Formats: sequence, structure tokens, C-alpha cells
Amino acid sequence: MGKALDGVRVLDMTHVQSGPSATQILAWMGADVVKVEAVTGDITRRQLRDKPGVDSLYFTMLNSNKRSVTLNTKSPRGKEIFLDLVRRSDVLVENFAPGALDRMGFTWEVLAEANPRLVYASIKGFGPGAYADFKAYEVIAQAMGGSMSTTGFEDGPPLATGAQIGDSGTGMHTVAGILAALYQRTTTGRGQRVQVAMQDAVLNLCRVKLRDQQRLAHGPLAEYPNDDFGDEVPRSGNASGGGQPGWAVRTSPGGPNDYVYVIVQPTGWEPITRLIGRPELAEDPEWATPEARLDKLDKMFALIEEWASQLPKWDVLAALNAHNIPCGPIMSTREIIDDPTLRANGVVTTVEHPERGSYDTVSSPIRLSDSPVDVVRSPLLGEHNAEVYGGELGLSDEDLAELASNGVI
Repeated sequence: MGKALDGVRVLDMTHVQSGPSATQILAWMGADVVKVEAVTGDITRRQLRDKPGVDSLYFTMLNSNKRSVTLNTKSPRGKEIFLDLVRRSDVLVENFAPGALDRMGFTWEVLAEANPRLVYASIKGFGPGAYADFKAYEVIAQAMGGSMSTTGFEDGPPLATGAQIGDSGTGMHTVAGILAALYQRTTTGRGQRVQVAMQDAVLNLCRVKLRDQQRLAHGPLAEYPNDDFGDEVPRSGNASGGGQPGWAVRTSPGGPNDYVYVIVQPTGWEPITRLIGRPELAEDPEWATPEARLDKLDKMFALIEEWASQLPKWDVLAALNAHNIPCGPIMSTREIIDDPTLRANGVVTTVEHPERGSYDTVSSPIRLSDSPVDVVRSPLLGEHNAEVYGGELGLSDEDLAELASNGVI
């Protein structure tokens, strides 16, 4: 059975996380992703190494299912080879600093002339304007996209989320843009530019906070546990901020991740009162309705925690699920990597690597019934030079040896 993106060639000129996360999704969907690296390689091959002289987990977990070629695109011959690759490709993805490719001579106009069908996707930290030249990192994008100001507890500092919404979140938005451009090309015959900014992607993921910013004009946000409201959305701890109140309640034995997140729906309150040994609260007018409980959410979850703190989190989970009460255990990274369900579903999988041995990684979160994903290890640096330059561009062994000796590949 073929893959969804069989026949699509992607030139991957990305590094670190935002770009590689996007091109990896395309590779998992069946695109032929050729990672074009400097002769020294993607910097993340060497970052955060846990084994000396071996590609880091940072690199291997973001670059599976790709091929790797090395190329000095600043050299005259390298520029020629790069344009040859562009002519044979459907998509080019890059996340260099603003204007970097332009300064190499590869403007959108040059690339479109070389290949009018090319979809050229760029990831930057910020869109045009005052922030365009700012350096962007994951947490900077979170800071400027609305995430940090609304994450944390009311009396504490702004916090970054552990989810990489700035980098990988932007990568997922980029995939959507690339696929849309490829689809439109089927009717127009033309490629186009796809541009995604990290700040914009984070803001898109924080849109409910902009919803609440506007609701503040009409008074305090009753769904929030905060006592005081100013003129901006406050940090509200683990509250959902949505229509159904939720909170992380502590469980036994009280370790750092011994918590269950519980959401109290209107229909769930009566069975919860029975579970926690306070059935009278189901009929008490001070507690019986969602409106009555709004001004005492902290007390409500304290009551639930009194019960939950006596039980292990998986027992709490089972008891709540038996009554169809929305809940979920706080799963540590250790629990996730060992979880039998995630393993059975292939979400967490083990991959063999010729230099580092086996390692665990995350598979595709997107499942297509006719395009199953097989996670293949990340490529070694320049592993496919001969395959791409020789087998596809027609360069001879002598040509390849000369290019290598001259530092072009």
C-alpha cells in the first residue's frame, strides 16, 4: 500500500526543532524528505549528547524517516547543485534567520524561476514589523504569544509550558500550510510561499485567553478561581478556564506526579458527592448547582482532594471513570515511556540506530487508515550523498570525490 505523500520530494533545510518537526511529519506521511545539511551537520546532532561522538536524541527524535546530504550552499558549485535539487523538488522548508537564504542568492523569485511548482515554506520567529529581526527561541515565542502570561499560579511568576508549543507547535502549523499549498497546486499548477511565525502559532494556540480578555470588559470571569481581576487575563493555576471547572487533586502517596485532573460536570456532581462520602451536598442548595459552586471552587476541589489523597492515582482514576466523570492521571515522562497502551498503539516506539543502539521515540500523532507510519531511524550525516548526487543528479564517483575534497559536500 502506498503512502499519502508518495512522490512528493521535500528539501529540508531546517535545523533545531520547529522545522525538523514539520518535515518529519511529512516524511511520516510518505514524502521523500532530503535533509540538506552543512558539512558540519545540523547543530542538534551535537547538542545535549548523552553518548560521546553519537548523534544526540535531540536530533534522532526529530529527524526520523529522512535522508541526509551535505552541501556547502555558499560555494559556487554548491549553489548550482542546490538549484538542481530545487528543480527536482516539490517543497522547500527552511527556518534560517530572516533573510539568510536571500543573502545566499536564493530569493523566492530565484527559486520560483528555477521551479514554478515549488512550495517554499519558511518558519520565522515573528512576522513583519517591529519584531521581525528578534531572535526567537521556544520560550521567547511562548512569552510573546500569550502563553506565559496566562500560565502559572496567581501569586507566582509567569511560567513556560513543558509542551513545545513554540517550536513543534509552529511545525504543525507549517505542515498544514504546506499541505494546503500542495493541494491548491493541483488546480493552479503553481507553487507558492508558506510563511509561519512562532509568535503567531503560539497565539493561535492561546486564542481562548484572548476570548477571556474580551470577556473581562463585562466583569470578572466566574469560571476562574481567582479572587481579584484587573484589566488582563490572570494566571489561574490548573483551572481549565472553560465552561466545566477542573483541577489537579493530590493522591497517595503524595509524590511529585501523584495527581489526577478532575473535571466536575453538572451531571458528575452527585456521584462525586457519594464517592467522597458527602452525599448530602448533592441536595444542599449551597452546593447542588454549578452556579452555587462557582464561588467556592477551591473548597469543592479541596473536598475531592481529601478523598483522593487517601488512594493511589490509578485507583482514583478507576473510581471516577466508573461514574463517567472526566479525569486523567498526571503521567510522568517515566510512566509515559513505559505505558503499555501507548506502546501497543505505537505512539511510543523503539528504534534501532547503527551508532547509538536502540532508543525510544514518539511516532506520528496523525493516523491515516491507508497510510500507516513506520518510524525509520534518523540518517547519519551525509549518508545519502552518493544516492542523491550520484544516483539522482548523475554525478560520477570522481565528481563526488572532487566535491568532497573541495568542501562542497
